[in-house]
Amino acid sequence: MLGATVPAHERRAKFRELLAGDSIVQFPGAINPINAQIIEQTGFEGVYISGGAFSAAMGLPDIGLTTLSEVAAHGRNIARVTNLPTFIDADTGWGEAMNVARTVQEFEDAGISGMHLEDQVNPKRCGHLDGKEVVSVQEMSKRISAAVGGRRDENFVICARTDARAGEGLDKAIDRARAYADAGADMIFPEAMKDLSEFEKFASAVDVPILANMTEFGKSELFTTEQLANAGVKLVIYPVTTLRIAMGAIKRGLETIRAEGTQESLVDGMQTRADLYETIDYAAYNSFDTDIFNFSQEGHR
Repeated sequence: MLGATVPAHERRAKFRELLAGDSIVQFPGAINPINAQIIEQTGFEGVYISGGAFSAAMGLPDIGLTTLSEVAAHGRNIARVTNLPTFIDADTGWGEAMNVARTVQEFEDAGISGMHLEDQVNPKRCGHLDGKEVVSVQEMSKRISAAVGGRRDENFVICARTDARAGEGLDKAIDRARAYADAGADMIFPEAMKDLSEFEKFASAVDVPILANMTEFGKSELFTTEQLANAGVKLVIYPVTTLRIAMGAIKRGLETIRAEGTQESLVDGMQTRADLYETIDYAAYNSFDTDIFNFSQEGHR
């Protein structure tokens, strides 16, 4: 009731434990708090908070228009309701080195378990679009060092994303990954890989875990967790999947209502009132209210 029962520092420790484990783990993207609750109740190991999904939900393109305060508030709302580790998209860190350090601390204060920084220039572009530009290895290494220096909880995971595959080629992207790990990155996020062998080459090149972004309509095939695990991947994220599922269903539903003049034919596919109440633990709120607000004026006049 009211939120997570597992403290933020324990969720961060759990994130570290998952990354050090033998099994691949899955973090679906949550577009809002109830989405995170459903992810937890479905049995996933963690929750991803996508910058692309958040910007789309605000009616904006994924080009760095959302602010640190907006993203931190969004992340806080999601982290508040789940006992799972939460992993958030920090884009390019919202500024120079000191800004990046502040970004880490804002996310720590929001209860987030880890974040990833990318090596794109500002304004950034979606990772699966063409025309991306990256900063120098030295500049990105400074971003990572600043993030590590700003961290107060050693278990807060700092992941380095490289978008260099498209513009500089695989070998140079791998060289960047090595440099980023040397700068202190706890995990590497190689964006827009073309096949499993590319993931495998990254995993073999660095001594930190590798992340795979399984986003739809992108440059990577939608590989299974078994395929990715065999390629050496430790963490899989599904950034915009739940947004796309929801928006597709909403659009079809609205078209049906417009055409038929009623939502009657849609009811069987909806979340029921009972399921909604179970998801948000409505009964616990009712019990709390009944137990606490039982004061009577009788005998106190």
